[in-house]
Amino acid sequence: MNRLAYMRVGSLAEARQALALPGSIALAGGTTVTDLAKLDVLMPDRLVDIMGIPGLDGIAVEAGRLRIGALARMADVARHGEVRRLAPAIAASLECAASAQIRNMATMAGNILQRTRCAYFRDPASYPACNRRTPGSGCAAIGGVTHNHAILGVTDACMASYPGDLAIVLAALDAVVHTDARDIAIGDLFAEPGSGTETILAAGEIVTAVSVAADAGAARSSYLKVRDRQSYEFAAVSVALAVDLTRDQPDIRVAVGGVATRPWRLPAVEAALRAGPPSRERL
Repeated sequence: MNRLAYMRVGSLAEARQALALPGSIALAGGTTVTDLAKLDVLMPDRLVDIMGIPGLDGIAVEAGRLRIGALARMADVARHGEVRRLAPAIAASLECAASAQIRNMATMAGNILQRTRCAYFRDPASYPACNRRTPGSGCAAIGGVTHNHAILGVTDACMASYPGDLAIVLAALDAVVHTDARDIAIGDLFAEPGSGTETILAAGEIVTAVSVAADAGAARSSYLKVRDRQSYEFAAVSVALAVDLTRDQPDIRVAVGGVATRPWRLPAVEAALRAGPPSRERL
């Protein structure tokens, strides 16, 4: 049995100090971290509970942007009136993600930063070769069963798909992820597959909020998810769409999930849709 310490912090300063200790991992809703620890994918020496940090669960409109705190619960965000009015696709993506019990616990930042559901990644005892766990060890999925793996963004090092719903919408809305150190465009957040880390966040860097422009595109956004069963399931393929028809030149943004190693924008599709009405020939 692994010895595991638990710390609860009450401020960002305390969190930074605790997370600087070797073997520390941040714990918020815990719906992903505890799963991976049970599977021995994660073997932390210390869990740093950050849920007691005040001011990181708010939802507000500031300077023309909808800002959602990193520790806001998925269920709370999904039913929030301003979220549903200003960015309905965010609410839609949260409502069709996970189970009601998980949505009541999981946080926005935890959902964005969730790890892949690749069966090879999640079973280190049976499949020690995994570049996401141990860079340079290989990829057991290559040549294996890959029904739920990526077809976009695949490299020789990794073909695991990104599993989330929310981040697909955030990609279509050109969201910004705010941390205690910097602001990161959502398109820059995710690292190259197989690099040993799934985001560009530095060790101990804490996500504090995510924001999107409260514009016409967000207000006319939508999210569609196709899955193997109607109940709780990860996407076989999903698409997020943001459309701003108030401009002389329509602004259309499209992102897909379930089929890529990270939230994936489709610039060629966006350009085709901006060029004129959809048709078989145009698309």
